[in-house]
Amino acid sequence: MIVQLRICVPGELSAVVVECCTEQTGTAEVALHPDASVVPPGDVIEVQIARESVEELLEKLHVLKAREVGSIAISMPDLVLSTRAERAESTAPGDGADALIWDEVTRQTGEDSRLTWSYLAFLVLATQLAAIGIVTNSTIAIVGAMAVGPEFGPLAALAVALARRRWTLGRHAALALGVGFPVAMLLAALTTWLSAPLGLFPADALDAGSAVEFIYHPGPYSLIVAVLAGAAGMLSVISRRSAALIGVFISVTTVPAAGFVAVALVLGEYQKAAGSALQLLLNLVGIVVAASAVLVFYRLVSNRLPEGTARQLRWQLRRARG
Repeated sequence: MIVQLRICVPGELSAVVVECCTEQTGTAEVALHPDASVVPPGDVIEVQIARESVEELLEKLHVLKAREVGSIAISMPDLVLSTRAERAESTAPGDGADALIWDEVTRQTGEDSRLTWSYLAFLVLATQLAAIGIVTNSTIAIVGAMAVGPEFGPLAALAVALARRRWTLGRHAALALGVGFPVAMLLAALTTWLSAPLGLFPADALDAGSAVEFIYHPGPYSLIVAVLAGAAGMLSVISRRSAALIGVFISVTTVPAAGFVAVALVLGEYQKAAGSALQLLLNLVGIVVAASAVLVFYRLVSNRLPEGTARQLRWQLRRARG
Protein backbone atom coordinates (compact mmCIF):
# COMPACT_ATOMS: atom_id res chain seq x y z
CA MET A 1 0.00 0.00 0.00
CA ILE A 2 1.46 3.32 -1.13
CA VAL A 3 0.87 6.52 0.84
CA GLN A 4 1.37 10.01 -0.56
CA LEU A 5 2.72 12.83 1.59
CA ARG A 6 2.55 16.50 0.66
CA ILE A 7 5.00 18.45 2.79
CA CYS A 8 5.16 22.23 2.84
CA VAL A 9 8.22 23.76 4.54
CA PRO A 10 10.27 26.97 4.31
CA GLY A 11 12.93 26.99 1.61
CA GLU A 12 15.84 26.80 4.05
CA LEU A 13 14.46 23.55 5.46
CA SER A 14 13.53 21.79 2.22
CA ALA A 15 17.00 20.33 1.56
CA VAL A 16 17.01 18.53 4.92
CA VAL A 17 13.46 17.27 4.39
CA VAL A 18 14.24 16.03 0.88
CA GLU A 19 17.28 14.19 2.23
CA CYS A 20 15.18 12.52 4.93
CA CYS A 21 12.57 11.46 2.40
CA THR A 22 15.00 10.10 -0.19
CA GLU A 23 17.02 8.15 2.39
CA GLN A 24 13.95 6.66 4.07
CA THR A 25 13.54 2.94 3.39
CA GLY A 26 10.35 2.33 1.44
CA THR A 27 10.38 5.63 -0.45
CA ALA A 28 9.33 5.25 -4.09
CA GLU A 29 9.29 8.85 -5.38
CA VAL A 30 10.24 12.31 -4.16
CA ALA A 31 9.27 15.48 -6.03
CA LEU A 32 10.41 19.00 -5.10
CA HIS A 33 8.44 22.09 -6.16
CA PRO A 34 10.50 25.16 -5.21
CA ASP A 35 8.49 28.23 -4.12
CA ALA A 36 5.23 26.41 -4.91
CA SER A 37 3.62 27.48 -1.65
CA VAL A 38 2.39 31.06 -1.38
CA VAL A 39 0.87 30.96 2.11
CA PRO A 40 3.05 30.19 3.93
CA PRO A 41 5.91 30.92 1.55
CA GLY A 42 8.08 27.89 0.92
CA ASP A 43 8.65 24.72 -1.04
CA VAL A 44 6.32 21.79 -1.57
CA ILE A 45 7.68 18.26 -1.43
CA GLU A 46 5.60 15.29 -2.60
CA VAL A 47 6.57 11.81 -1.49
CA GLN A 48 5.24 8.38 -2.40
CA ILE A 49 6.18 5.87 0.26
CA ALA A 50 5.17 2.43 1.48
CA ARG A 51 2.70 2.60 4.37
CA GLU A 52 5.04 0.55 6.56
CA SER A 53 7.61 3.36 6.47
CA VAL A 54 5.30 6.32 7.00
CA GLU A 55 5.48 6.41 10.80
CA GLU A 56 9.29 6.50 10.88
CA LEU A 57 9.38 9.29 8.30
CA LEU A 58 6.75 11.24 10.24
CA GLU A 59 8.85 10.97 13.39
CA LYS A 60 11.77 12.52 11.51
CA LEU A 61 9.56 15.29 10.17
CA HIS A 62 8.26 16.00 13.67
CA VAL A 63 11.85 16.34 14.91
CA LEU A 64 12.44 18.83 12.08
CA LYS A 65 9.28 20.68 13.22
CA ALA A 66 7.76 20.49 9.75
CA ARG A 67 4.30 20.59 11.32
CA GLU A 68 5.04 23.80 13.21
CA VAL A 69 6.61 25.74 10.31
CA GLY A 70 4.52 24.26 7.50
CA SER A 71 2.20 21.32 7.02
CA ILE A 72 2.07 17.60 6.29
CA ALA A 73 -0.87 16.21 4.31
CA ILE A 74 -1.32 12.45 4.02
CA SER A 75 -3.47 10.75 1.40
CA MET A 76 -3.80 7.24 0.06
CA PRO A 77 -4.20 6.83 -3.70
CA ASP A 78 -6.64 4.13 -4.77
CA LEU A 79 -4.25 2.84 -7.42
CA VAL A 80 -0.54 3.41 -8.06
CA LEU A 81 0.97 1.77 -11.14
CA SER A 82 4.71 1.88 -10.66
CA THR A 83 7.49 -0.67 -10.60
CA ARG A 84 9.42 1.61 -8.24
CA ALA A 85 6.44 1.62 -5.87
CA GLU A 86 6.32 -2.17 -5.91
CA ARG A 87 10.04 -2.34 -5.12
CA ALA A 88 9.62 0.22 -2.34
CA GLU A 89 6.89 -1.88 -0.73
CA SER A 90 9.03 -4.99 -0.93
CA THR A 91 11.99 -3.28 0.75
CA ALA A 92 9.92 -1.71 3.55
CA PRO A 93 9.84 -3.77 6.76
CA GLY A 94 6.57 -5.39 7.76
CA ASP A 95 3.23 -5.25 6.00
CA GLY A 96 1.12 -2.24 5.15
CA ALA A 97 -2.03 -3.74 6.69
CA ASP A 98 -0.25 -3.97 10.06
CA ALA A 99 1.37 -0.54 9.94
CA LEU A 100 0.30 1.91 12.62
CA ILE A 101 0.37 5.62 11.82
CA TRP A 102 -0.12 7.32 15.17
CA ASP A 103 -1.16 10.68 13.74
CA GLU A 104 -3.81 8.99 11.60
CA VAL A 105 -5.27 7.00 14.51
CA THR A 106 -5.21 10.05 16.79
CA ARG A 107 -6.97 12.22 14.22
CA GLN A 108 -9.59 9.61 13.38
CA THR A 109 -10.48 8.82 16.98
CA GLY A 110 -10.39 12.52 17.84
CA GLU A 111 -12.97 13.31 15.18
CA ASP A 112 -15.20 10.44 16.33
CA SER A 113 -14.99 11.36 20.01
CA ARG A 114 -16.34 14.89 20.03
CA LEU A 115 -19.70 15.71 21.57
CA THR A 116 -21.51 16.86 18.44
CA TRP A 117 -25.18 17.03 17.58
CA SER A 118 -24.82 14.16 15.11
CA TYR A 119 -23.07 11.96 17.70
CA LEU A 120 -25.76 12.74 20.26
CA ALA A 121 -28.52 12.11 17.73
CA PHE A 122 -27.13 8.70 16.75
CA LEU A 123 -26.74 7.67 20.39
CA VAL A 124 -30.28 8.80 21.25
CA LEU A 125 -31.74 7.00 18.24
CA ALA A 126 -29.77 3.84 19.02
CA THR A 127 -30.95 3.86 22.65
CA GLN A 128 -34.55 4.38 21.53
CA LEU A 129 -34.23 1.40 19.18
CA ALA A 130 -32.80 -0.65 22.01
CA ALA A 131 -35.67 0.34 24.31
CA ILE A 132 -38.22 -0.65 21.66
CA GLY A 133 -36.45 -3.98 21.16
CA ILE A 134 -36.49 -4.59 24.90
CA VAL A 135 -40.20 -3.96 25.47
CA THR A 136 -41.19 -5.85 22.30
CA ASN A 137 -38.70 -8.69 22.86
CA SER A 138 -37.25 -8.02 19.40
CA THR A 139 -33.70 -9.22 18.86
CA ILE A 140 -33.62 -7.55 15.44
CA ALA A 141 -34.29 -4.11 16.93
CA ILE A 142 -31.60 -4.64 19.56
CA VAL A 143 -29.04 -5.68 16.95
CA GLY A 144 -30.02 -2.62 14.92
CA ALA A 145 -29.41 -0.45 17.97
CA MET A 146 -25.95 -1.99 18.36
CA ALA A 147 -25.11 -1.17 14.76
CA VAL A 148 -26.36 2.43 14.98
CA GLY A 149 -24.60 3.29 18.25
CA PRO A 150 -21.58 5.63 17.81
CA GLU A 151 -20.02 4.95 21.22
CA PHE A 152 -16.92 3.11 19.98
CA GLY A 153 -15.44 6.40 18.73
CA PRO A 154 -15.07 7.95 22.20
CA LEU A 155 -13.99 4.61 23.67
CA ALA A 156 -11.23 4.30 21.07
CA ALA A 157 -10.23 7.89 21.75
CA LEU A 158 -9.93 7.10 25.47
CA ALA A 159 -7.64 4.20 24.59
CA VAL A 160 -5.45 6.45 22.43
CA ALA A 161 -5.38 9.05 25.20
CA LEU A 162 -4.19 6.46 27.71
CA ALA A 163 -1.61 4.95 25.36
CA ARG A 164 -0.18 8.29 24.19
CA ARG A 165 -1.00 10.45 27.23
CA ARG A 166 -3.12 12.81 25.14
CA TRP A 167 -5.23 14.07 28.01
CA THR A 168 -7.10 16.67 25.94
CA LEU A 169 -8.31 13.90 23.66
CA GLY A 170 -9.28 11.89 26.72
CA ARG A 171 -11.30 14.76 28.15
CA HIS A 172 -13.24 15.18 24.90
CA ALA A 173 -13.99 11.45 24.80
CA ALA A 174 -15.03 11.35 28.46
CA LEU A 175 -17.33 14.33 27.88
CA ALA A 176 -18.96 12.62 24.89
CA LEU A 177 -19.62 9.48 26.94
CA GLY A 178 -20.49 11.28 30.17
CA VAL A 179 -23.07 13.51 28.49
CA GLY A 180 -24.22 11.27 25.66
CA PHE A 181 -25.27 8.20 27.63
CA PRO A 182 -27.20 10.04 30.39
CA VAL A 183 -29.07 12.14 27.82
CA ALA A 184 -29.92 9.10 25.69
CA MET A 185 -31.03 7.12 28.75
CA LEU A 186 -33.13 10.00 30.05
CA LEU A 187 -34.95 10.33 26.74
CA ALA A 188 -35.47 6.56 26.56
CA ALA A 189 -36.93 6.66 30.07
CA LEU A 190 -39.21 9.53 29.04
CA THR A 191 -40.57 7.69 26.00
CA THR A 192 -41.09 4.57 28.11
CA TRP A 193 -42.98 6.59 30.72
CA LEU A 194 -45.19 8.10 28.00
CA SER A 195 -45.78 4.81 26.20
CA ALA A 196 -46.73 2.68 29.21
CA PRO A 197 -50.12 4.38 29.89
CA LEU A 198 -50.98 4.12 26.19
CA GLY A 199 -50.71 0.36 26.33
CA LEU A 200 -48.04 0.17 23.64
CA PHE A 201 -46.40 -2.70 25.52
CA PRO A 202 -47.51 -5.01 28.36
CA ALA A 203 -46.68 -4.13 31.95
CA ASP A 204 -44.74 -7.40 32.36
CA ALA A 205 -42.68 -6.82 29.19
CA LEU A 206 -39.38 -7.33 31.03
CA ASP A 207 -40.58 -10.59 32.60
CA ALA A 208 -41.71 -12.03 29.27
CA GLY A 209 -38.66 -10.87 27.29
CA SER A 210 -36.57 -14.04 27.18
CA ALA A 211 -34.62 -12.73 24.17
CA VAL A 212 -33.17 -9.85 26.17
CA GLU A 213 -32.15 -11.66 29.36
CA PHE A 214 -28.50 -11.48 28.36
CA ILE A 215 -28.57 -7.71 28.82
CA TYR A 216 -29.18 -7.73 32.57
CA HIS A 217 -27.28 -10.94 33.39
CA PRO A 218 -23.63 -9.87 33.30
CA GLY A 219 -21.04 -12.59 33.78
CA PRO A 220 -17.46 -13.51 32.95
CA TYR A 221 -18.28 -13.75 29.27
CA SER A 222 -19.61 -10.19 29.29
CA LEU A 223 -16.12 -8.93 30.09
CA ILE A 224 -14.47 -11.45 27.76
CA VAL A 225 -16.65 -10.35 24.83
CA ALA A 226 -15.96 -6.68 25.61
CA VAL A 227 -12.19 -7.31 25.69
CA LEU A 228 -12.29 -9.21 22.40
CA ALA A 229 -14.46 -6.52 20.82
CA GLY A 230 -12.18 -3.74 22.04
CA ALA A 231 -9.11 -5.45 20.58
CA ALA A 232 -10.88 -6.17 17.29
CA GLY A 233 -12.22 -2.63 17.10
CA MET A 234 -8.82 -1.02 17.57
CA LEU A 235 -7.25 -3.39 15.05
CA SER A 236 -9.95 -2.43 12.54
CA VAL A 237 -9.20 1.27 13.13
CA ILE A 238 -5.48 0.69 12.62
CA SER A 239 -5.95 -1.41 9.49
CA ARG A 240 -8.81 0.78 8.16
CA ARG A 241 -11.26 -2.14 7.89
CA SER A 242 -14.70 -0.68 8.40
CA ALA A 243 -16.48 -4.00 7.87
CA ALA A 244 -14.72 -5.45 10.90
CA LEU A 245 -15.67 -2.39 12.94
CA ILE A 246 -19.35 -2.93 12.16
CA GLY A 247 -18.97 -6.44 13.55
CA VAL A 248 -17.63 -4.93 16.75
CA PHE A 249 -20.67 -2.64 17.02
CA ILE A 250 -23.07 -5.58 17.02
CA SER A 251 -21.07 -7.73 19.43
CA VAL A 252 -21.21 -5.61 22.58
CA THR A 253 -24.24 -4.60 24.63
CA THR A 254 -23.37 -1.01 25.52
CA VAL A 255 -26.37 0.71 23.94
CA PRO A 256 -28.84 -2.12 24.75
CA ALA A 257 -27.67 -2.07 28.37
CA ALA A 258 -28.20 1.70 28.54
CA GLY A 259 -31.68 1.31 27.06
CA PHE A 260 -32.50 -1.49 29.49
CA VAL A 261 -31.48 0.64 32.48
CA ALA A 262 -33.88 3.37 31.36
CA VAL A 263 -36.79 1.00 30.73
CA ALA A 264 -36.27 -1.03 33.91
CA LEU A 265 -36.13 2.05 36.12
CA VAL A 266 -39.42 3.35 34.73
CA LEU A 267 -41.10 -0.05 35.20
CA GLY A 268 -39.74 -0.43 38.73
CA GLU A 269 -37.45 -3.37 37.94
CA TYR A 270 -34.56 -2.02 39.98
CA GLN A 271 -32.60 -5.28 40.28
CA LYS A 272 -32.64 -5.76 36.53
CA ALA A 273 -31.66 -2.11 36.08
CA ALA A 274 -28.66 -2.66 38.34
CA GLY A 275 -27.66 -5.75 36.37
CA SER A 276 -27.82 -3.95 33.06
CA ALA A 277 -25.90 -0.99 34.51
CA LEU A 278 -23.16 -3.41 35.55
CA GLN A 279 -23.27 -4.89 32.05
CA LEU A 280 -22.79 -1.41 30.59
CA LEU A 281 -19.85 -0.69 32.90
CA LEU A 282 -18.14 -4.01 32.12
CA ASN A 283 -18.45 -3.39 28.39
CA LEU A 284 -17.11 0.16 28.55
CA VAL A 285 -14.14 -0.75 30.75
CA GLY A 286 -13.34 -3.92 28.82
CA ILE A 287 -13.32 -2.16 25.46
CA VAL A 288 -11.07 0.68 26.63
CA VAL A 289 -8.61 -1.64 28.40
CA ALA A 290 -8.32 -4.01 25.43
CA ALA A 291 -7.97 -1.21 22.89
CA SER A 292 -5.27 0.43 25.03
CA ALA A 293 -3.44 -2.90 25.28
CA VAL A 294 -3.42 -3.23 21.48
CA LEU A 295 -1.90 0.25 21.12
CA VAL A 296 0.70 -0.38 23.80
CA PHE A 297 1.67 -3.62 22.07
CA TYR A 298 2.10 -1.81 18.75
CA ARG A 299 4.17 0.83 20.49
CA LEU A 300 6.49 -1.79 22.00
CA VAL A 301 7.06 -3.77 18.80
CA SER A 302 7.38 -0.78 16.45
CA ASN A 303 10.78 0.55 15.46
CA ARG A 304 11.32 3.79 17.34
CA LEU A 305 13.49 6.55 15.89
CA PRO A 306 17.02 6.10 17.35
CA GLU A 307 18.10 8.93 19.62
CA GLY A 308 21.27 9.36 17.56
CA THR A 309 19.20 9.99 14.44
CA ALA A 310 17.00 12.44 16.31
CA ARG A 311 20.05 14.36 17.58
CA GLN A 312 21.50 14.53 14.06
CA LEU A 313 18.21 15.87 12.68
CA ARG A 314 18.01 18.51 15.40
CA TRP A 315 21.57 19.57 14.56
CA GLN A 316 20.65 19.80 10.85
CA LEU A 317 17.58 21.85 11.79
CA ARG A 318 19.66 24.35 13.77
CA ARG A 319 22.20 24.54 10.94
CA ALA A 320 19.50 25.14 8.31
CA ARG A 321 18.06 27.96 10.37
CA GLY A 322 21.49 29.52 10.69
